[in-house]
Amino acid sequence: MKRLRGLKLLEEREGAGKHANKGVEAPLNAKQVEHLQKEMIRVEGGVTFVGHKTLLGSRQTMAGVEHALMGMKVGGYRKVRVSPHLAYCDKGIPNLIPPDAVLICEIWLRDIMSALPS
Repeated sequence: MKRLRGLKLLEEREGAGKHANKGVEAPLNAKQVEHLQKEMIRVEGGVTFVGHKTLLGSRQTMAGVEHALMGMKVGGYRKVRVSPHLAYCDKGIPNLIPPDAVLICEIWLRDIMSALPS
């Protein structure tokens, strides 16, 4: 993973599939609870997972998670520490994430669904 100020790789397991890059649609599991629809959240063994699909490069997810996904292979895992300026800044999410929070995100890339035409 390319180093980005404010994003620190804590743990990584490489997948075996295609690489995720800008312009691909990627379903992922993130062990980070955002203010999402209830059907996107599942709990297994006391751990909360958020199933989410994003088009890389389109800013559909917070910058720290999107950048952590870049270059991952299908089946891969990354645990990253995300500084506030790459997450929810000084706003946070009321009753869920405090302002200026440093987040620890665990990300699993499940699949690459499509790519934009080049």
